[in-house]
Amino acid sequence: MSLSPIAVLSCAVLAVAGLAGCSPTDKTSDSPAVSAAPNECDKSKLSLLTPGTFTVATDNPAYEPWFSDNKPSNGKGYESAVAYAVAGKLGFAPGEVKWVTASFNSVVTPGRKNFDVDINQVSISDQRRKAVDFSTGYYDVAQSVVTYAGSPIAKATSLAELKNARLGAAVGTTSYTTILDTIKPSKKPAVYDTNDLAVQALKNKQIDGIVVDLPTGFYMSAAQLDNGKIVGQISSGSSPEQFGFVLSKGSKLTACVSKAVDALRSDGALTRLQEQWLATAGGAPELK
Repeated sequence: MSLSPIAVLSCAVLAVAGLAGCSPTDKTSDSPAVSAAPNECDKSKLSLLTPGTFTVATDNPAYEPWFSDNKPSNGKGYESAVAYAVAGKLGFAPGEVKWVTASFNSVVTPGRKNFDVDINQVSISDQRRKAVDFSTGYYDVAQSVVTYAGSPIAKATSLAELKNARLGAAVGTTSYTTILDTIKPSKKPAVYDTNDLAVQALKNKQIDGIVVDLPTGFYMSAAQLDNGKIVGQISSGSSPEQFGFVLSKGSKLTACVSKAVDALRSDGALTRLQEQWLATAGGAPELK
């Protein structure tokens, strides 16, 4: 007999909350956060969009491996699982979590939001902090270059070998910034509204490769491309790029969400969820 979706999520949240021990490879968040005062984060005192409900946003479609089957509410995929784990730390049962849709570009621009928090592979940056708040980071990001077997860059082992490549990335992402600032190809990179459009362009051989975060790169190469290949990963160095929850500028929830994220990092829960849902870095040599 199968459990109901709510029961499954309840088990998942409880399992996450009970984890102990931190992997030595789990880095301390570099994201500054405002400290929460004692008892400020009691569920009854939280300033919410809808009283008694923790409203979480992400984009549509919600991509693997961050989500599963384009259903954020099923608790599957790394970001869905992290969202429910944070909700649990704040005192919310899975049935008290409501998912809404918000496009990537609308999330990182000023204005009124239709959510308490957004989780959608949004990299923390000083520029974006001018418009929105971020929690401390829940994932340390490496970028990757994805192509197909036999492409002009399939055997590249260094950034220098990508200088003449035709590369593409999704609009408004740090992946696109990585092309411009780190790879610095001689050809102007292509920009796409979604990763799916970038994949189609690569299939059509309109570009030689896609720059995307490493877990998404593993998914693309294995599930979306014929003979897909990870050329390599691009390290962020000693100060890793991080994904964070997005909140409205000046949100009263920011400190409490950061406190929950930090607790999940400290007790090893984030490491456990990464091991469960995200591909490892094996097979993705660093490009220098």
